[in-house]
Amino acid sequence: MSPLPAPDSVEDLEIALLLEGLFQRYHYDFRRYARASIKRRLVQAREQMGYATLSALQDAVLHDPGMLPRLLGYLTVQVSEMFRDPSYFRALRETVLPHLRTYPSLKVWVAGCSHGEEVYSLAILFREEGLYDRTLFYATDINPEALRIAEAGVYPLDRVRTFTENHQKSGGRSSLSDYYTADYGRAVFDKSLRSRVVFSDHSLVTDAVFAEMQLISCRNVMIYFDRALQDRAIGLFRDALPRNGFLGLGAKESLRFSAHADAFGEFVREEKIYRKRAA
Repeated sequence: MSPLPAPDSVEDLEIALLLEGLFQRYHYDFRRYARASIKRRLVQAREQMGYATLSALQDAVLHDPGMLPRLLGYLTVQVSEMFRDPSYFRALRETVLPHLRTYPSLKVWVAGCSHGEEVYSLAILFREEGLYDRTLFYATDINPEALRIAEAGVYPLDRVRTFTENHQKSGGRSSLSDYYTADYGRAVFDKSLRSRVVFSDHSLVTDAVFAEMQLISCRNVMIYFDRALQDRAIGLFRDALPRNGFLGLGAKESLRFSAHADAFGEFVREEKIYRKRAA
């Protein structure tokens, strides 16, 4: 990895040292995240955790591993919803799943799964289309607390109205209420939806490909990476996909400037769904 640019201020130096410390001490690598975004999140963490400087925050985190999960909550983005961008899921339903239906077995990777909304959305979609029982889903994230929440499958009940509207707009063939029970202000999603889901810690920054996938969905994750890290992630996706495998990105993400762009062709342009070309 090439050296980081020289800092423009004391605060920038503190950020560089804190990120290097996190990597050396805990092996979490945020050094190639988009600097403006990571700076904003670290400043927010410093203020809300009650430290006068980022150096003081660094000292506390490096000496107290118990503080790491709290800091990770600021550094990793955990904002999502079920069937977010319904047209994306409609495009999967109408144009991608007809191709996946020809496979006897399927593997789907949700990279950066956050609190699990997207993997549950895909599980419901695949169940509605008759593909769930032949599919293994991998839901990965670098934040252990996010993975714990994802595996529990419990969300505030006041979010379910949005989830339901999104599901209907995505072309849902059932009622979302078929998949959860209401319990003391919470929506508890059915355990059967995660019977074929593997929740696992995985970093797009430092880890390698772990299986061949027919579909990878990594949405609204790479917008927080710098160009070099985006290329690394896309290279992982290229290596994980077989010929004609599918990759879905977020609305503000693109392969246009990637060194790996030639490995993919646009499949549904407006929904940022790509298909891996033949070698």
